[in-house]
Amino acid sequence: MPNTTLSGATRPCPGPASAPNWLRGKTIIVTGAGSGLGAAVAQVLGAEGAAIVLADIAFERARERAALLAERDVRTLALALDVGDETQVRRVVAQTRERFGRIDALVNNAGILRDRTFAKVSLEDFEAVLAVHLMGTVYCTHAVWPLMLEQGYGRVVVTTSGSATNGNFGQSNYAAAKLGVVGLMNVLALEGARKGVLINAIAPGAATRMTTDLIPGEIRDYLAPGLVSPVVAYLCSESCTDTGCIIWSVAGKVARVFYAETPGIQFDPSAPLDPDDIEAAWPRIIDADGSQPAAPGPIGDAVQRLARMGLIG
Repeated sequence: MPNTTLSGATRPCPGPASAPNWLRGKTIIVTGAGSGLGAAVAQVLGAEGAAIVLADIAFERARERAALLAERDVRTLALALDVGDETQVRRVVAQTRERFGRIDALVNNAGILRDRTFAKVSLEDFEAVLAVHLMGTVYCTHAVWPLMLEQGYGRVVVTTSGSATNGNFGQSNYAAAKLGVVGLMNVLALEGARKGVLINAIAPGAATRMTTDLIPGEIRDYLAPGLVSPVVAYLCSESCTDTGCIIWSVAGKVARVFYAETPGIQFDPSAPLDPDDIEAAWPRIIDADGSQPAAPGPIGDAVQRLARMGLIG
C-alpha cells in the first residue's frame, strides 16, 4: 500500500511504490553500495528495473549484496572501489560501460567519518574525510559527466548533510566536505541542464553502520535507510526534471533545503561605504522577520536590480 502523509491532506506518495519497473533499461552506479544506505538504494533501484553497479571499498560486502539482488533477477555488477583513487574510479566506469553499454545515473553515497572537535582533529583525518566525500564525489562525477553529456541524458545524486547546512559539533571535516559537494552541484546544475544532465543532493538521516555511534537507539527505528532510498530512486529517474536541489529526507519527512537572502539594504554603489554604515544598518541587514526570504541569485541578478532602480545605466 502506498505511504500516506501525516500532515496536510492525506494522499498517495508518488514514486516507485506505484510505478513498477520505473527504471527499466537504466544503468546506475551506486558507490558505497555494500551496506547501509547504499545497499538500500541499490535494492530499490534494482526493484524498479535498473541494472546496478555496486561499487564499494569493501568488495566482499558488495559482492554479497549483488548476489542477493541477482536472485531477484536484477542485473548487477559488483566492483571494488576506493572513491578517493581516481584510477580506480576510471576503471569502474570503463567496466560498467563494457558490461552494460551506458551509464544513466550515478549515486555518490560512499563515506567515512573521523569525528573530533576542530581543536583536536588531525589534519590527516581532516584530509581523509575530504578525500572520500568531496574528492571522491568529484572523481566519480567527473568520470561519468562527459559520457552523460554526449548521450544527452544523465542523473547524478550527491550526498550532503545537515552537518553541512546547519553544523554539527565535532564534524568540521565532514561538514566542510559535504558543503563542498553542494557548491559542486550548484555549478554542474547550470552546466548540465541544457544537455539533459541533472544533478541533485540528498541530505539523509539514516541509521547505518557509519552512524551507529551518533544516533540514540530509541530513534534508530525511525531512521531506516528504506525511508531515504525511494527519494534517491526518484532523483535517478526521468520523472525528476529538477536540478540543483538539496532534498532533506529524515524519519519519513522529505523537504527541499535552500539558502535564503533577506531583503537586506541596498546602498548606493556609487557612494563611499564605511564600517559605520554597516553597523548602523546591521539589524536590518540580517533581519528576515516579516518578510519572505528569497533564494540568492547570481551576480547578474544584482546588476539587473541596480539597473531597475536607476542606479546604473
